[in-house]
Amino acid sequence: MTQHNSPVGPGEAVPWFTSSTPSRERFTFDTAAGRYIVLSFLGSTSDSTAARVLTDLLARREHFNDEQASFFGVIADPRDRDQQRIRDFLPGIRFFWDIDRAICNLYGVQRENGAIRQTTYVLDPRLRVIAVLPVATGGEGHVDAVLALLKAQDPISAPAIAQPQAPVLVIPRIFEPALCQTLIDYYERLGGTESGYMVEREGMTVEVLKHEHKRRRDCALEDEQLRQTCMHRITTRLVPELQKAFQFHATRMERYLVACYDAEEGGHFRPHRDNTTKGTAHRRFAVSLFLNSGEYEGGQLRFPEFGRSLYSAPTGGAVVFSCSLLHEATPVTQGRRYMFLPFLYDEEARRIREENQQYLAGQAEQ
Repeated sequence: MTQHNSPVGPGEAVPWFTSSTPSRERFTFDTAAGRYIVLSFLGSTSDSTAARVLTDLLARREHFNDEQASFFGVIADPRDRDQQRIRDFLPGIRFFWDIDRAICNLYGVQRENGAIRQTTYVLDPRLRVIAVLPVATGGEGHVDAVLALLKAQDPISAPAIAQPQAPVLVIPRIFEPALCQTLIDYYERLGGTESGYMVEREGMTVEVLKHEHKRRRDCALEDEQLRQTCMHRITTRLVPELQKAFQFHATRMERYLVACYDAEEGGHFRPHRDNTTKGTAHRRFAVSLFLNSGEYEGGQLRFPEFGRSLYSAPTGGAVVFSCSLLHEATPVTQGRRYMFLPFLYDEEARRIREENQQYLAGQAEQ
């Protein structure tokens, strides 16, 4: 196992690893995805703080059943293994032996003096960080804090027969609520301009404005610090999920754009594809990142080729899909729907974009 410091924060996917547990010679951590995971670096059962956490955990073990949630403790003391001082409690509670400190190093909890920074990661069903909770000296109240955090999450849905669905990703927690509000405030401060769509005219890619097809106002994000913040969130929280789902490594992002669909203007965007002109042929994946879900009515995404299902995401979450999919933004019927709307592409697509710059016209037409 590679040993290096790799701390991760909220919204980011944690590193995967394989290790042994008291009941299994090899346990591949990423196979536990699909439920909430509590990954707690405890060090040794002889440590009083770890002992308190374990006592409180076992007193509440009914919360960990491998259906809604699982607990994994990371133990680095060889005496715990050799003297069989701890065991797995199935279903729901397991311990990784980390005698060589490889997992501790992978997660950056190994101190220079050899001590372990006792820390608990609470992970979503995709193994992305919901929160990182340091274990306070003594461990009192730590398990209660973890359980309160788990209780605040949406429950894992019961098994059901899947209906036809579009091949899209719905990814929560890309932007934190404060960043969403900052982007909305930026739009409100500067205002938006009418947004058109791209078509081919006599071999050139031109922008046209037709309200019956699209009604939206856009504000280009010029603030460099905000741009860098958005890029960092997309790179660390969204791009790895895209790589995992579609084996596509996005290296470039087009557009830093805050958009508004306003019910008073009948905000909508009728069915279209995002890469049908020379000037847009390089686009690979579209990102619809929702900045204020629940504050408007209507305004869902629909993919007509795959049925009439409507797609959205919680505030700060994104719907990500191939630019070649037919899609529409249904009318906003009340309030304002604010979005962050970049396109992602890779180095091969960058060359296509550069070659096709010559076909881009400059002005919109009425």
